[in-house]
Amino acid sequence: MRFRYTEWDPVRHGSQKPLFEELFDLFQELLEHTAGDAEEALDWMRQLDDQYDLTEGSDKDLDDFIEELKKRGYLEEGEDGETVEITARTERSLRQSALEEIFNDLRKGGMGDHRTPYTGQGDERLPETKDWQFGDDLSNLDVTGTLSNSFKRSGVGDDWHLDEDDFQVHKTDHHASMATVLMIDLSHSMVLYGEDRITPARRVAMGLAELITSKYPKDTLDIVAFGNDAWEIEIEDLPYLDVGPYYTNTRAGLRRARDILHRRNNRNKQIFMITDGKPSCHIENGEMYRNAYGLDQKIVNKVLDEGVICRRQNITITTFMIARDPGLQDFVRKLTEVNRGRAYYAELDDLGSFLFEDYVRNRRKHVQ
Repeated sequence: MRFRYTEWDPVRHGSQKPLFEELFDLFQELLEHTAGDAEEALDWMRQLDDQYDLTEGSDKDLDDFIEELKKRGYLEEGEDGETVEITARTERSLRQSALEEIFNDLRKGGMGDHRTPYTGQGDERLPETKDWQFGDDLSNLDVTGTLSNSFKRSGVGDDWHLDEDDFQVHKTDHHASMATVLMIDLSHSMVLYGEDRITPARRVAMGLAELITSKYPKDTLDIVAFGNDAWEIEIEDLPYLDVGPYYTNTRAGLRRARDILHRRNNRNKQIFMITDGKPSCHIENGEMYRNAYGLDQKIVNKVLDEGVICRRQNITITTFMIARDPGLQDFVRKLTEVNRGRAYYAELDDLGSFLFEDYVRNRRKHVQ
């Protein structure tokens, strides 16, 4: 027996990632905190490199990493020719990274799939059969069972024939499609008191977008940002979502979400709302009525009215409250009650787990 000794390759033996992947993971993490600002993220990396020598032991430096990002299509020159910006490929990578991070914990708990427990005219054929009824798709015909019923009834002689009662069809599973609007609070309170709440919300939105587009393409996801007013955000814009000097117009967000869902053909419709604060304004007669102090019942009532309208239109509101104030929790409790929806009081670290688990396990079940 002969042995051939070679230099230990830690990458090939799985003990660590290649340097580019390690730096790219860090770059993506920083992009999430800088709302997609590549220049700021790279500036942070340079500071970290000065302090910790990120490329120690390699013949490559940070400038080589940046050039590799450009070569691989993750960075491109800005319009001014002096700065760099992330590309669509990076945006997609950020969504995939967010999805993987959030699902890591969920997989440990045995996450279910996207199927409803109902049978009938659906997408996936089951081994179980049932008597044929008018409207059942004959492409799901159980030939063996049908012929067996016929032979049992009429025998195999000259009188053999098929009768309507002989027909058997395979049962099918429903894979219900869902129309979801994710509302994200962009009011100034999302970054107050030294706590970054917008980054986890942004990460969850990116992960949910990637989940739906990759695994549940029949579902739809729309993003609504709300502050002084409400506006739609394209999936491609998610990495750049950031807070502003806004009050919290929850009513406008719910109205915009409801309008979007009205245009969707999906039978199952829901709103996910991520917020850390109380509703503090609404538009009345073309002007803003605002009150940042306490729960203004006039503003609260407008929001509760929207909750009732959503219930009447079979739109469930699930609120993810990332604040522990008893008064705010009482408001969420009232909104949940009038809408007959759901509410979670989530910490920033488990916001994604709460939202994803609710989306995958607790979809509306009334598709028939």
